[in-house]
Amino acid sequence: MSKKRGKIIILVSPSGGGKSTMKKRLLEDFEQIHFSVSATTREPREGESDGTDYYFLSRDEFREKVRKGEFLEWEEFYNGTMYGTLRSVVENDLNKGYFILLDIDVLGAKNVKQMYGSDALAIFLSPPSIDVLKERLAARGTEDPYSLRTRLKRAEKEMAYSDQFDTKIINDDLEEAYSKVRETVSTFINS
Repeated sequence: MSKKRGKIIILVSPSGGGKSTMKKRLLEDFEQIHFSVSATTREPREGESDGTDYYFLSRDEFREKVRKGEFLEWEEFYNGTMYGTLRSVVENDLNKGYFILLDIDVLGAKNVKQMYGSDALAIFLSPPSIDVLKERLAARGTEDPYSLRTRLKRAEKEMAYSDQFDTKIINDDLEEAYSKVRETVSTFINS
């Protein structure tokens, strides 16, 4: 890749806001974008491999990395599972000239944006409304009633921060939203 140092692209949205779809399409459209693999304490799912899907760590290993300041950002979720972005992985790819794509939560995104300033682009993908988000999450069929309520409460809090990022794109129509994301990312890469 380029000898010029890369930059960071952050996708932020509540669960069901479209991050995964946007991430997949950006990675297909831009060869200079690399996705940053997160670390987690959860067990691997069938077909997942360490270092490709996640860096799977024990709780003790994760806590030790937190203690040593090895994460750019990390969070412990309501079910006790921990997720984080390893600083060494991001810095290694930035130094190779890649644009690093992060798919992280609101607070993590705010912290990374603060650390990297204008070398980070933070895009908030917003569902048109909480009701639409509820329909999307229910349609997945992966949430029990408690989990759905928990995700929706979290989404309401996250959406309150939506205006604090570089850009906010309402994901009402997937193609239109992706076109805006792609244009925003392309402008950032070429700046």
